[in-house]
Amino acid sequence: MARDWAALAGASPAALALGAELIARWSEPHRRYHTRAHLAAVLTAIDRLTSPAGELGGEPSGGPAEEPRGGPAEGPGGGPAEGPGGEPGGGPAGEMGGGSAGGLGGVMGAAGDPVVVRLAAWFHDAIYDGRAGWDEERSAHLALARLPGCGVPAGRVTEVARLVRLTAAHDTLGPGDRNGAVLCDADLAVLASPGYGDYTRAIRQEYAHVPDADFAAGRSAVLRRLLATPSLYRTSRARGLWEERARANMTQELARLRALAAAQPARDEPPQQLS
Repeated sequence: MARDWAALAGASPAALALGAELIARWSEPHRRYHTRAHLAAVLTAIDRLTSPAGELGGEPSGGPAEEPRGGPAEGPGGGPAEGPGGEPGGGPAGEMGGGSAGGLGGVMGAAGDPVVVRLAAWFHDAIYDGRAGWDEERSAHLALARLPGCGVPAGRVTEVARLVRLTAAHDTLGPGDRNGAVLCDADLAVLASPGYGDYTRAIRQEYAHVPDADFAAGRSAVLRRLLATPSLYRTSRARGLWEERARANMTQELARLRALAAAQPARDEPPQQLS
């Protein structure tokens, strides 16, 4: 992973030190799902969503054997992915890639700035204490504090922080948000994984301090919110790859949680938000 970070952020002393810090954060012993394997899976999913159609691979996994491919040749300090004035993508915010109507295209360029999206993946759960929303906000602040020292332009730093904050809920993207669509779709690729059961068990372990009834209620609320959206995924490629299986996995989990909740005594407190 250190090589992949250096390919993305460069090999300056500051960049290498930041890469080591991020890898150490993702390796913290209290993590069960939000680990280096999750980071690797998100980076691999980003590759799948931004690669030419002929390079598509197999199923999303998120398992420990998954390793991200190296990033694009250009680094975060500039190159073809950065447009005039440091604006990601070099075009207006509402510009969309190719693909079917109603979603962003799943082709090369689906992300306005793939470098920014990969940087945001590295930071999106860099700080993780199981506090939804707060973790993402602190991770965004970490990006704002660390990336300028690696020579990342201010526009890209701001965009990385914005993208990190989006992953708190995944349903606050605006129309034409190409970077946000790719990052959120990659983060949710695990919902379609054949290893979905392992994912849900790891999530439960991270919330081991939460009683079963509260966990079932909070997790059910998350699943219902996601299932109520017209589409879980914003890019056409992600919808084609993962939508059907993800909805089946989530529906089955929701049924199990309902059965668990029905067996527990009623509580008056609102459920904790879980992700």
